[in-house]
Amino acid sequence: MRDGFPFASDGQVIGLLGGSFDPAHEGHVHITKEALRRFGLDRVWWLVTPGNPLKENGPAPLDARLKAARGLMRHPRVRITDLERRLGTRLTIDTIRALRRTYPKVRFVWLMGADNLAQFHRWESWEEIARLVPIGVLARPGSRLNARLSPAARELARYRLPESQSQLLGRADPPRWALVNVPMKHVSSTAIRERMAG
Repeated sequence: MRDGFPFASDGQVIGLLGGSFDPAHEGHVHITKEALRRFGLDRVWWLVTPGNPLKENGPAPLDARLKAARGLMRHPRVRITDLERRLGTRLTIDTIRALRRTYPKVRFVWLMGADNLAQFHRWESWEEIARLVPIGVLARPGSRLNARLSPAARELARYRLPESQSQLLGRADPPRWALVNVPMKHVSSTAIRERMAG
């Protein structure tokens, strides 16, 4: 494996949680632990992105965000990575394609919040993302409805696993997906940045 790339054994199921993590907070830690428990994952890799193409203002420097994330998320089955920088990718679809080439015998699961599912149909090549990897969606109470009624959720409805079977997601073939209800920590990166700026 190339320098700076996390090790993964053949057949492992790895959840991918992408984001700017600007800054990482307890909510990220909470959903990561829930994803490990609820989706049958062996590991979770945080993909700390160099920049989010859907956000106007750029995040804090990547190395500072990585350092803060590593200080916060301490778990033997979680790795904090700068894989998008190393792969030279910015879009989720390009990252997934590159990871599947780099780790051909690993099973990846894309992780997202219900808010992301609500706008998933706006992502570049979202249909291909769903064809390449199963998707695990974590919903805070009250956020499920918008996600379930979203264009992507309606398009993929017949492939959805019942919440009671969400543990099977890691071994399911795409375009399978699961939506689980997770009591959330009421923390946001935006609120933290505003407190720090004030």
